[in-house]
Amino acid sequence: MRTIICDLLGIEYPIIQGGMAWVSTGELAAAVSEAGGLGIIAAGNAPADYVKAEIKKVKSITDKPYGVNVMLLSPYVDDVMEVILAEKVPVIATGAGNPGKYILALKEIGTKIIPVVASVALAQRLEKAGVDALIAEGMEGGGHVGEITTMALVPQVVDAVNIPVIAAGGIVDGRGMVAAFALGADGVQLGTRFMCATECTVHPNIKKAVLKAKDRDTIVTGRPTGHPVRILKNKLSKKLEQLERQGAPKEQFEELGVGALRAAMVDGDVDNGSVMAGQVAAMVKKVEPAAEIINQIISEAKAIMKALQVD
Repeated sequence: MRTIICDLLGIEYPIIQGGMAWVSTGELAAAVSEAGGLGIIAAGNAPADYVKAEIKKVKSITDKPYGVNVMLLSPYVDDVMEVILAEKVPVIATGAGNPGKYILALKEIGTKIIPVVASVALAQRLEKAGVDALIAEGMEGGGHVGEITTMALVPQVVDAVNIPVIAAGGIVDGRGMVAAFALGADGVQLGTRFMCATECTVHPNIKKAVLKAKDRDTIVTGRPTGHPVRILKNKLSKKLEQLERQGAPKEQFEELGVGALRAAMVDGDVDNGSVMAGQVAAMVKKVEPAAEIINQIISEAKAIMKALQVD
């Protein structure tokens, strides 16, 4: 199951754990990395001291490669990047912008740069900027999403660039991994399934909500803001839908969303919080260790490829 992504990142399996704010802590990232994938800490809108503490946590648990997901719109992004440079973080994933201004400094310390993209145009622009690989994420994923499905986006990005591509959005098991390979991807990124990893410190109410989810239980909200978000349906999503029907200004959406993600993931408010999860939530069946999740995915993928007589 080795691909170019494994060689690029120094990992055993081409499985990346998505960087989910308030979810992807040092404990989860370390568990995924120790199991042979690439664990990622989510910086989100957190200050640099938080990110530094999570990095220290990972280093205390494993000596395997790990990464940090940097949200480029964060007010603390420059301070977070200073921490990443000082700690010589092996990999960074970026979202919500272009990491161009940081690329030279990151490359000087050997950090691999893998932005998340939702369009071919952005993928090509970032390749020219000098990034090492791309995460092509379809609208099936949880959290901030674009408008193109994984099935349509991944092969178009693969055809448009000459660097490795990781598929994300709607991938939960070995079947999804094999499908991603068939589309030309060199690896996969999973978020929602790792929310139900034993080592994930998200509030237990969130794990229960994911396990209860059915196939139509997610919805894309906040399109008028220009930053649509996929979440599980609840009281918050109904309020957001109502605002959209009323043609409310984006300020009202933003006001309703302030603190909603933390309320869900940390405090466990599954009614009024923003429970970001992908459409594959309905396919997550139990809470289990990250190593077991990875082993299952690899075993399933190998079995499928053998049945298809694919080497």
